[in-house]
Amino acid sequence: MTIELHAPNPTQAEADVPTRQRVVQLILNDGPQTAKQLADKLELTPAAIRRHLAALLGEGTLASRAERVYGSRGRGRPSKVFVLTDEGRAEFRQAYDDLAIAALRRLVAATGPTAIRELAKDRLDEVEARFRQNRADHPDASPIDALVEALAVDGYAPSVRPVVSGSQLLQHHCPVAHVAAEFPVFCEVETLLFSRLLDSHVQRLATIAHGDGVCTTHVPRPLPTPRIPKRK
Repeated sequence: MTIELHAPNPTQAEADVPTRQRVVQLILNDGPQTAKQLADKLELTPAAIRRHLAALLGEGTLASRAERVYGSRGRGRPSKVFVLTDEGRAEFRQAYDDLAIAALRRLVAATGPTAIRELAKDRLDEVEARFRQNRADHPDASPIDALVEALAVDGYAPSVRPVVSGSQLLQHHCPVAHVAAEFPVFCEVETLLFSRLLDSHVQRLATIAHGDGVCTTHVPRPLPTPRIPKRK
């Protein structure tokens, strides 16, 4: 009996590439996704999305983990979500590599840790300037929307998600994730800037630099101004 070995269909293989790019782009823009969410948004069958996810997992572009739930969670096991790995982010990463980290280590050794904090502040000066310009151009827009526009210019892929206690500012990409993993002060300075610009005691819930799928900052809803009774 003769067994014939067939090469993969090149037409099918080529057709799969754009779809997998769409999967990666969707996770980059919208954060960690379940297989069902991906299938629904991309209008794919469960079998098709499983095939694409298996390929992306196999090549190291994606990883899977249990979905993080903030607040109370119902019964049953948490859903599995798919997130981008460092390799998966490489296509979108800017020129912050091992050379930059080595240079910053030398800077710290020569001048002390204060220099890194000042560098982090200087880097965010343009974000603040764009925020203030956005506020001046659109005074009726919310401060958080102005901040989203300011961050989008630098490739943070930001968005806002409403929650019961306020809003969550989501950054689906971090241009300095590798540097921030080595020097967490970059995240600290950024969080302080958000708090100052939004005039709110914001709380950083997750960061890409520490292995989370999305940088998530909680912005609490402003407390109502207490009414002072008039004197009779």
